[in-house]
Amino acid sequence: MTGIYVSLFISNYPNVTSHLSPTFDNIPSKTVPTPIEKVVSLVSRTGRDLQRYNTAGYRQVVGCIPYRYKKDCGGEIEVLLISAQKKGKGMLLPKGGWEIDESMEEAALRETIEEAGVTGQLEETLGKWQYKSKRHSMIHDGYMFPLLVSQQFERWPESDFRHRKWVCLSEAIELCQNWWMREALEAFISRKCQR
Repeated sequence: MTGIYVSLFISNYPNVTSHLSPTFDNIPSKTVPTPIEKVVSLVSRTGRDLQRYNTAGYRQVVGCIPYRYKKDCGGEIEVLLISAQKKGKGMLLPKGGWEIDESMEEAALRETIEEAGVTGQLEETLGKWQYKSKRHSMIHDGYMFPLLVSQQFERWPESDFRHRKWVCLSEAIELCQNWWMREALEAFISRKCQR
């Protein structure tokens, strides 16, 4: 019970960790948890009770193209892809259901943290794509946003069953298994190349 109390105390008062750091340095690494700022402390939402649908009954889905500028290659853009959660072998962009208790932007950020473990500056939407779900035979409206990554977490809600990989733009288009996500990547490249 004491360990839980200390953990909650520390997580509620982040500046306490700097005062306790010398104490933690003498404890074997297996005993000390991952630093608080490198872990996302939320659980993935489940279920479809709050799911948004349009008037035609299409499920509303939002996601991000997480990207960064590679410092050692003259500012080349890299994109973060994630593995499919279920049996699929391909790579994807983080996306998921837009729920009624959040804005489209909030949903995109939430899904990206849950699935990819990154957050950052959300940019203007790239557009909307309609696609048919492979698993549920349902039409979806998919919206994608560029996300300039400023923080990457070591642990995140779906880290136990998703892998992530930073890749160059051409490799992202090659690896991404969904046609509409490849189109979103092409729209992203077009936008970034115009600047």
